[in-house]
Amino acid sequence: MTERPSLRLSDAQKQLRERRAQALERLNNPSPAPEPAPAARSELRSAPSSAQPPLRQPAAERTRPLPPARPSPGPAARPYPPPATRLQADLPARTHSAPRATAAEATLRPQAAAAEGTRLNKRMAELGMCSRREGDAWIEKGWVTVNGQVAVMGMLVQASDRIEVAEAAKGEQKHLVTILLNKPMGFVSAQAEDGHQPAIALINPRSHWVEDGARIRFANHQLQGLAPAGRLDIDSVGLLVLTQDGRVARQLIGEDSEVEKEYLVRVTYATTAGDVATDVQAVFPPERLALLRHGLSLDGEPLKPAQVEWQNPEQLRFVLNQGKKRQIRRMCEQVGLKVVGLKRIRMGKVTLGNLPVGQWRYLGAHERF
Repeated sequence: MTERPSLRLSDAQKQLRERRAQALERLNNPSPAPEPAPAARSELRSAPSSAQPPLRQPAAERTRPLPPARPSPGPAARPYPPPATRLQADLPARTHSAPRATAAEATLRPQAAAAEGTRLNKRMAELGMCSRREGDAWIEKGWVTVNGQVAVMGMLVQASDRIEVAEAAKGEQKHLVTILLNKPMGFVSAQAEDGHQPAIALINPRSHWVEDGARIRFANHQLQGLAPAGRLDIDSVGLLVLTQDGRVARQLIGEDSEVEKEYLVRVTYATTAGDVATDVQAVFPPERLALLRHGLSLDGEPLKPAQVEWQNPEQLRFVLNQGKKRQIRRMCEQVGLKVVGLKRIRMGKVTLGNLPVGQWRYLGAHERF
């Protein structure tokens, strides 16, 4: 077997290796390395072009060391603020949020509002003199005085101010009528909808109850401004009040109204064996009857206490002093009852009495809700 000849480096290659080693030494050591001798540089230039290429540097030697860590600033150095801090510092002062009001200031705000006063038409409605709309009409006609001075539209008054109205306003108010209707099924309380007639369509001389004791003659102007004070669903029957008098409307459906409304409600009860339509009282749990009296909520608000009791085995008697939309039907649904008949028989002190279905009468001068 022929022996492989040993690899010999030329002088030029040896010099190149020495220079490479010196360069690596300078990288690893910050101190400057001595420059090569002039003779070595001249020998390097005169190296023949036919010399073998230098050997590749090992991977360990090619890896460049990490640069030294930057020294931390001294105590006197000022750190550069972060971007958010710089932005906030550059903003004008007016963009900063206003300080919150103290508890004392929050308490004084309602007092300050009260000191400014209440709108005259609202104050007149609170005193039961008229509705806000009527108040505006009277003020516009010059029929209202405040402390002896003719009032102007939109003025503010205090509780201590003396408000008076002219006799002309009182005389006009005497001609306003309130009508009691025994609404039949299939009529809506207010505006016509889905092809159903409004209840006001029944107010005419032909449907006027012949036993009406009020000494008022029907006239077409009595229909102007006549509006329901408290609605009845299309499937509900009984007492519906329609009035031209804003005082009556406020008393019955105002925000602070406490007038009772009484209803007779026929129900069925859903059980696992099916709907019970007879002797519902015998199977309906007493604890659910207690919930109808107090403990239910509608539209995210707890309901006021109600009087609820059995009138007969299939019929409940409700007495409410609030009037949410479809309130009784929705209350019954929450306890498993289904309303199959609902009749309003009283509002305040005024009862439906013997008024026939589909007929109406005037509210008597002696009657009060």
